[in-house]
Parts: sequence; structure tokens; C-alpha cells
Amino acid sequence: MKKSLFSQESFSKMPVIGIVRGISFDDMKEILPLYLASGLHTIEITMNTAQADKMIRYAAGRFGEQLNIGAGTVCSPEDLTIALDAGACFIVTPIVNEQVIGICRQNHVPVFPGAYTATEIYKAWSAGADMVKVFPSPGLSYIRDISAPFNKIKLLPTGGISYENCLDFLKAGAAGLGIGSHLFNKDLIRDKNWGALAEQFERFVNKIAKYQVS
Repeated sequence: MKKSLFSQESFSKMPVIGIVRGISFDDMKEILPLYLASGLHTIEITMNTAQADKMIRYAAGRFGEQLNIGAGTVCSPEDLTIALDAGACFIVTPIVNEQVIGICRQNHVPVFPGAYTATEIYKAWSAGADMVKVFPSPGLSYIRDISAPFNKIKLLPTGGISYENCLDFLKAGAAGLGIGSHLFNKDLIRDKNWGALAEQFERFVNKIAKYQVS
């Protein structure tokens, strides 16, 4: 399988990373075409999800030319090897692991390490992060305040981002948004209510797209 490259253009148009955690492989197969059809472009499958490597391989094989398929919760070089072998075109970590960042840089794979404090954020960026995942997201005021001295660092707040506040984070200086359960509603997935899930995706897309062109 030819490995797909991360499309920065697609991410810039719709700067959302949908985070898949604890979703079954069968449900994932239903979700992917809905995700693509809605106008979302970037999706992260966490490595602590059952059959994560199988899911990444399937997603990259079927949708890799149209979606950015990445791996999240990559904590070690061993996790990284599995993710890259499966076809992930970007990597997200919950920590600052300079070895993982270095390997990604060597292989020209975008990496978004997780950090919280100003020191951690700067360390991640200095090590070669393409964007820094601010996790757990401490709120709007923190993103706004940390963006002032770190205006050249691309921040990806993750956690607690909803339909109601997503634009507030972008206005506060976020370069992108990591969204999990507010995007992948567990009740809708449990009930196999794919129509309602598609509508939820589209609501996010329409709201953010209008802001992007304003």
C-alpha cells in the first residue's frame, strides 16, 4: 500500500482532528464515509483502542487519499513503529517524548506532542513538533494567554471542545482543535444512528467553515 502524505491544505481548510477512542472496528467502517462526506478531513485513531493498527490500516487503505489518517496516544518508539507500519500519516502523543518526535522528523511525518505547561509546550516545539497538543485543555483564557508569548507556536487544544465553544478556541489563537466525544457521540454510535451522527459532523463543519471564510 502506498503511504499517503498529510495534507496541510485540507487541515487548514477544516482545522479539526476527530479523535477516535474506544470505537469498534465495525462501527469505524460505518463512520469513515460519513466523516468524509461531511467535509471533515483529519481523523486520529488512538493506539489504546482495540484493533487500532487494523483500523488505521483499513482507514489508510480505503480513505488515505481523501482523509488525513493519524495515530494518537503514541507514547513510545514501539507504538510509533506500529502506527507508521499501519499507514498513519501523522502522529499525536499525550506526552513530550523527544525520541518519538525525532523519529517523526527523520521520516517527515507531522507530529503533535501533548504538553500542558509553558515549559512543556516550548520544549515540544523546540524538539521539532509541527503543532503542540495542549492537553488537557485548560480553557480559553489559558490558550489566549499562552498564545501571547508563543505566537509562533501552533497550538492544538484538546478536551472539552464542543459545538458551542469551538469557535471561541479558534478566536483565542488555536491553530486546530482536537475533538473527541463531542464529535463522536457515544449514544448515537451505540444506537447505530448514523444519520444523526452525520448531522452532528455537518453542524461542526458548517459552523467552522463559516468562521474560516469570515
